[in-house]
Amino acid sequence: MENKKSHWETVFTTKQPNEVSWTQEYPKTSMDYLENLNLSKTANIIDIGGGDSNLVDALLEKGYQNIWVLDISASALERAKKRLGDKANLVHWIVSDITEFKPEVTFDFCHDRAVFHFLTDEDSINKYVTIIGNAINQNGNFLLGTFSENGPLKCSGLEIKQYSESTMKHTFNQSFKAVKCFTENHTTPFDTIQNFQFCGFKKI
Repeated sequence: MENKKSHWETVFTTKQPNEVSWTQEYPKTSMDYLENLNLSKTANIIDIGGGDSNLVDALLEKGYQNIWVLDISASALERAKKRLGDKANLVHWIVSDITEFKPEVTFDFCHDRAVFHFLTDEDSINKYVTIIGNAINQNGNFLLGTFSENGPLKCSGLEIKQYSESTMKHTFNQSFKAVKCFTENHTTPFDTIQNFQFCGFKKI
């Protein structure tokens, strides 16, 4: 874990949001998906690899009250807290590698945009799948976004694993039923295009 952790600490202490490819000014796709679920404002929601993403800002703005943000980088979470100011006190912040995460609650909605594809070995992937399966309530929802087969092969200097709709469904079919899958182009802050594969799942 330490090598991964040090890599991401370096990224978040040396680069600004406009210098990393995953930055979105407003996470429209994720928020649209979540709002269509019509969850209670008291639903337990976790953003995996949330870093200093703006998803937490949007969740707070919409009135969600039980938000967790997990990231391997403490520096990333500190940046988000600083940006939010006093609102940061309304959020549960977790510094952890997702493959070592031991949740203290179960979640109604789990969100991961661009973490899962960094897990390239079978052991890490299996740990992730098991942890997510156990962390989500019965009939809970999970939105996962990874690089598609038309997406990049590397990100932030690291190899990634691409996914198609079928490989994503197969990976999670023990605990989840796919509800909606789609691809989407993300325009980075430096005007390049990254193709993402998204799948929305429901716990079975």
